Amino acid sequence: MSPPVDPVTPNETLPKEVDVVVIGAGIVGVSAAWFLTKRGLRVALCEKGVVGGEQSSRNWGYCRQQGRDPKELPLIIESMRIWRGIDAEIGAETGFVQTGVIYVAKSDKDMASYEKWQSLSGQYQLDTKVLNRQGLSDLLPKLESDWPGALWTPSDGRAEPSRAAPAIAKAAQREGAAILTGCAVRGLETSGGKVSAVVTEKGRINCGAVVLAGGAWSSLFLRRHGVEFPQLKVRSSVMRTTEGPEVTPGGLSTPEFSIRRRNDGKYTLSRGFHSTFHLVPDAFRWFGKFWNAFLAERGSVKLRLDGAFLRELREDKEWALDSESPFERNRVLDPPADRRILDAGLADLRRRFPVLADLQVEEYWAGMIDVTPDAVPCIAPIEAMPGLVLASGFSGHGFGIGPGAGKLVSEMVSGAPTCVDPAPFAYQRFFDGSRLAPAEV
Repeated sequence: MSPPVDPVTPNETLPKEVDVVVIGAGIVGVSAAWFLTKRGLRVALCEKGVVGGEQSSRNWGYCRQQGRDPKELPLIIESMRIWRGIDAEIGAETGFVQTGVIYVAKSDKDMASYEKWQSLSGQYQLDTKVLNRQGLSDLLPKLESDWPGALWTPSDGRAEPSRAAPAIAKAAQREGAAILTGCAVRGLETSGGKVSAVVTEKGRINCGAVVLAGGAWSSLFLRRHGVEFPQLKVRSSVMRTTEGPEVTPGGLSTPEFSIRRRNDGKYTLSRGFHSTFHLVPDAFRWFGKFWNAFLAERGSVKLRLDGAFLRELREDKEWALDSESPFERNRVLDPPADRRILDAGLADLRRRFPVLADLQVEEYWAGMIDVTPDAVPCIAPIEAMPGLVLASGFSGHGFGIGPGAGKLVSEMVSGAPTCVDPAPFAYQRFFDGSRLAPAEV
């Protein structure tokens, strides 16, 4: 079951022509639409389902700088700057609060990794601290633990996934963007070798530029147009508990569970970084590019071969623009949660924090995280299709980095100077012989 998301009333009329069409109304797409409208561009935001209906409302709610790949650090720092002022800027509540994020170490090896990352963070003037056993106890006095320490960044924060994307979408709408939900984009049209229109299930919109922020759907969309994008999906399960005492104001990730204190006093809980990868045809298609990622994450990813293989094998890879697309047949990705691993995480939480022994489950859900071979997003123009900018593959980092990514996209589309160097997010790195692997930090 999907978590409830704040509703957004869509525009009733499909515009005939805009400057930019944004495909996908997750946190990246709505942020791009907001920044583009602020630049004075005419924008249409097309979403096959509802605003924030997929991973943007199903994540943990962390807005964190710590633990990031060094390639992402400048962009997440910019994104955090935006988060801190976003509610005042848009005149609405995203739920953002600066509370800090804590990563607890399981071993001395983890501690050494944290020391390395703290050294890196110092180059960016971050306030990251490595805590020893006593420091962890002082920070979390209600925790019963023999863990050796933790990594802590006080300037990190949290926001409410069910509220953030809708709030930003409404702000873009007030700025003049057309928000079109239940409006799948079937494909692109070109003229003179450049993007000239999108064809939606409700009609054509002429445009000079398109931003594809389609999350887990991006690779399939691009493939129809002859553009390859190495992207896979992993399933992450989450639960919401009943209200309980505060043991930490923000995000806490331990070797046994990860939690976020919610604004309503309840907790969002996941089983740490454990996830499920369903073996599908694309897993074999992209095997070579994802091999290093598999080796790095094999201890936390559970492989599963089930009906998903046949479903994706039968999925249309080509379709006419005047016929139903796969995006209309699956409005919202809503996979079942793995309740067994979540219940184990809740049991560990109760054991480690006896003060939370009475917590009960209110809801389970899961989401599909789109990942790239190096766990770094692609935010880049697609040279094979001038006028198209891809912003996908955020690999579980998209919620926190979303506003910064949206700003960067708006700069790329408008030709303005970019807020960060976009080179680490280039599309061509997937095919130019660059080593593709998650960073060891």
